Amino acid sequence: MGINSNRVDNFSDHEAPPPPGLLEATNAMQMPSLEVHRVCLPPLRTTAQKLRHRLSEIFFPDDPLHKFKDQTWLRRLVLGLQFFFPIFQWAPNYSFKLFKSDVVSGVTIASLAIPQGISYAKLANLPPIIGLYSSFVPPLIYSVLGSSRHLAVGPVSIASLVMGTMLSETVSYNDEPILYLKLAFTATFFAGVFQASLGFLRLGFVIDFLSKATLVGFMAGAAVIVSLQQLKGLLGIVHFTTKMQLVPVLSSAFHQIDEWSWQTIVMGVSFLALLLITRQISMRKPKLFWVSAAAPLASVILSTILVVCFKSKLHGIKTIGNLPKGLNPPSSNMLYFDGPHLTLAIKTGIITGILSLTEGIAVGRTFASLKNYQVDGNKEMMAIGLMNMAGSCSSCYVTTGSFSRSAVNYNAGAKTVVSNIVMASAVLVTLLFLMPLFYYTPNLILAAIIITAVVGLIDYQAAYKLWKVDKLDFLACLCSFFGVLFISVPLGLAIAVGVSVFKILLHVTRPNTVVLGNIPRTQIYQNLTQYREAVRVPSFLIMAVEAPIYFANSTYLQERIMRWIREEEEWLASNNRSNMKCVILDMTAVTAIDTSGIDTINELRKILEKRSLKLVLVNPVGSVMEKLHESHILESFGLEGLYLSIGEAVADISSTWKAQP
Repeated sequence: MGINSNRVDNFSDHEAPPPPGLLEATNAMQMPSLEVHRVCLPPLRTTAQKLRHRLSEIFFPDDPLHKFKDQTWLRRLVLGLQFFFPIFQWAPNYSFKLFKSDVVSGVTIASLAIPQGISYAKLANLPPIIGLYSSFVPPLIYSVLGSSRHLAVGPVSIASLVMGTMLSETVSYNDEPILYLKLAFTATFFAGVFQASLGFLRLGFVIDFLSKATLVGFMAGAAVIVSLQQLKGLLGIVHFTTKMQLVPVLSSAFHQIDEWSWQTIVMGVSFLALLLITRQISMRKPKLFWVSAAAPLASVILSTILVVCFKSKLHGIKTIGNLPKGLNPPSSNMLYFDGPHLTLAIKTGIITGILSLTEGIAVGRTFASLKNYQVDGNKEMMAIGLMNMAGSCSSCYVTTGSFSRSAVNYNAGAKTVVSNIVMASAVLVTLLFLMPLFYYTPNLILAAIIITAVVGLIDYQAAYKLWKVDKLDFLACLCSFFGVLFISVPLGLAIAVGVSVFKILLHVTRPNTVVLGNIPRTQIYQNLTQYREAVRVPSFLIMAVEAPIYFANSTYLQERIMRWIREEEEWLASNNRSNMKCVILDMTAVTAIDTSGIDTINELRKILEKRSLKLVLVNPVGSVMEKLHESHILESFGLEGLYLSIGEAVADISSTWKAQP
């Protein structure tokens, strides 16, 4: 294995002439003076060095401290401030021109954030004012800590829905409003702690278990449930179910026909149609983004005016009622750290934290890619986490980057996160001076705004693409969708995650193995099934394993390789070809191996030896080569048991056969 050789690939004289296709493959390998290169061990490292390197690759793939190398202590201090507080990066170069763009975008998203904040708070079964509180403090915190220029922060529909669903299953806001608020703020606090911890410990890969397929199905199911829940507001129903499953919601709507209000239905459907039309206009003509952005606030104003002017005739329409003026009251004294419902608060916080974090980072990276800048995922986790921790102490519930508001922010020309500060300032003015104006705002307009917002979460094109590309991903999507519709929101999400994890385990425990052939007149070996021009090499069975070899798949791989050998022998016998003499195992794609995998390879070698077959390993990567060497398994393979490439292995072994008498 470690010697240079000038032996040329050839076949035994007594072998019957191969068919034309095989002859081409043989001639392609008969290249003069083919040198056999040695398979080298990686550089010698201590256990501590290996551990340090491995941890660095896992937790610091981007090498975040590279800027600090060879810098003065003062420069390191400045870089440290910029690292933890991105505001110090862009603030020194901020200009009035940038400010004008940020003011326009900030005011624009405020017109969307105010009605959405009120609506999403009701979606979480919280007082509407909590939605406005959550649109004031968190954006200010994010503007200091966040690294995305276009992320517009505030309440979002998915987190609101999940929080409202999970808390309402145990505690009713109507029966125990104080306890419900305590649990909501506590769940927000734990969401923030969880998010910040992921960022600080650089464990962002945890949220990767929520695959795109899972989220597509989950958001579509949640959108359907959320929309149906708004029938209460659109139909004017007073007594409506708090359950979040499809059947109970529809049953409740049709069992309360006597409570339907025709005035509410006419006005609600009219405004819903208006909002959907403006949304379509903005989707078809992106330059008219401001039409859909301004529509919610315009609808709130118009519907409120109609109710005020015709309140004698529209007495059946329910309104928001009194909303308190003033800034966010402190809520740190309401955090619930002791009691029978603490587990519920923690569980709700972690689930809403994962969902909001996934949405926030995905939205931030989406718009960053459009403007060719990078968003640091770990910084975003810490920023969103600290934002929610601060929010829990100032009467806010879970917030993150909203896709709809961020899209409006981007299209309005936002340049920096100052647009969040402008939006928060607009919300501040609303909290201090404009709250009495919402007294006659009808609930139906909030329902229409929510439906319009969540309709965009139903991405049927993405679902169709999943079906075309990956059936297992589509299955995860369906499980998530129907789980949310018919079981519950958290269980539907758990089922989808379970399907995704099962998919991972399936790939790990049942890795792909393929038989390779030679492409004539080249030294290239590829999958016989994929490349029709590839041909078998006489007397050789060449296989590739396309995954790490672990305890979880070692037994399967041994059985699958033996099956390949049996099938190859049957094919050779049925086609009157020469017998198999050597099995080559291409380990290029085997990125790792453990002791069970090493034992499997050794056992496979012994089994093949008893059948007069030679096992040859080709191109093991550095870490695999190191473990094979340390286990002393290579000694049993001999000089012709390890090669750098398949071509060299075939040529060298064939020349050895020819040299034998």
